[in-house]
Amino acid sequence: MFAQTFGSTTLGLNGIFITVEVDIANGLPALDIVGLPDTAVRESRERVRAAIRNSGYEFPSRRITINLAPADLKKDSSGLDLPIAIGILAASGQIPCDVCQQYLFVSELSLEGKLRGISGILPMAIQCVEQSIHHMVVAPDNIQEALLVEGINVYAPVTLGQLVSHFRHMAMLSAEVKHSVDNILPATSEDFADVQGQSLAKRALEIAAAGGHNLLMVGPPGSGKTMLARRLTSILPTLSQQEALEVTKIYSIADLLHHHAGLVTTRPFRSPHHTISGAGMVGGGRIPKPGEVTLSHHGVLFLDELAEFPRMVLEALRQPLEDGEVTISRVNASFSYPAKFMLIAAMNPCPCGFLGDADQECSCSSSDIKRYRKKISGPLLDRMDIYVNVARLEYNELINTVPTESSLEIRKRVAIAREIQYQRLHKHNIFCNAYMGHKHITSSCHMTTAAQMILKQAFSKMNLSARGYDRILKVARTIADLDQAEELTEIHIAEAVHFRNNMQELY
Repeated sequence: MFAQTFGSTTLGLNGIFITVEVDIANGLPALDIVGLPDTAVRESRERVRAAIRNSGYEFPSRRITINLAPADLKKDSSGLDLPIAIGILAASGQIPCDVCQQYLFVSELSLEGKLRGISGILPMAIQCVEQSIHHMVVAPDNIQEALLVEGINVYAPVTLGQLVSHFRHMAMLSAEVKHSVDNILPATSEDFADVQGQSLAKRALEIAAAGGHNLLMVGPPGSGKTMLARRLTSILPTLSQQEALEVTKIYSIADLLHHHAGLVTTRPFRSPHHTISGAGMVGGGRIPKPGEVTLSHHGVLFLDELAEFPRMVLEALRQPLEDGEVTISRVNASFSYPAKFMLIAAMNPCPCGFLGDADQECSCSSSDIKRYRKKISGPLLDRMDIYVNVARLEYNELINTVPTESSLEIRKRVAIAREIQYQRLHKHNIFCNAYMGHKHITSSCHMTTAAQMILKQAFSKMNLSARGYDRILKVARTIADLDQAEELTEIHIAEAVHFRNNMQELY
């Protein structure tokens, strides 16, 4: 007897529709799964057999052949357990065959027949709608994630037995209802009001947040570079609906969504250790998974102690920083992951950390300093928009009790600047100044005559590349947006040049 059910798996960031075909024929008892099943799928034979028996149903003692179509695509999801089990029950006549084809089944099965949550439910639910299937069965842990997609009825039985009773019209399941569950990434309690002094660094971070720019902080140990960076998310605007869906999809694939969680509304902040591998940074593996650059999409990637990261890992950042995506090629397929993130980096000026410090003398030789700085290549530095020196605080600054500007106040200015950028650039599918192309810069960055003269002098004196020229204009455009100014004046250009000028010391 033959039956057909539908399941799903993921490929990159997309859901893939899988047709599960089950044939039960006379012959020696056997269960064969064909259609390029991976280890997790091959092992489903034992899980499905135990789950059916422990749920009180008969597992056929005949020859069972299961085909997973399309047969040329490798399947690696344990979420195919449920469609396989339902297919066997339908082919053996224990539940109606025709009703099963109106549902998409996605869940792992325990040996006692309980449904377990899996990763990647959101892209699978999107694929369900695209295939014009309006009913989806998931585990209770995946309810809220599946309900993020409009146009489908989501059912979440606790056990296989409950689902079978539903198909037999013995105890009907009710479609789940969406609850308001957001902010699944832990929101930061850090506030810029806690930071004394460092007005220049705060200004640099405000500009970076307003325009989505990359920023490099250089200073001695204990000057507050890490503390400042960790407060950046407190002044970033909330994610738009489109951005939130993109981030949630990524975290669903990476299995980083909390159970029973909904849409991600806070911007990601990722801070990998400097021992990270290249695959961990940009993504990879036998079956490629998103790396830190993708997990930072629409958020912040913070690299503390930048010079301690392996040279290969840092160089791998150059292409994602330029293109906003990363492509990973393997024998079977090529995967493209989004990677539009703000790179915030911090480093010491030398190996001992005290070069240029007013109170403590540097113990490094010139060759040591040169070798240390050579760890950061010129092309990578050229992709940084803002450079700021972070000096150690004086005693009087540390004990100062005068309240400083809070994150909420800074965030209001950032939100206004972002809205101005959105109104100007959304027709080009660009949401912040950092991702403007040259043609967008030409049309958006109108300068006064005095501003043009300052930029011309800076171009010659600093030996700017074309990329460096564009990045100064983009930062100046953001400064003007913070001032709510249409035209770039000499003040905007001068401040943007100032934030890039000191970077020449590191080349």
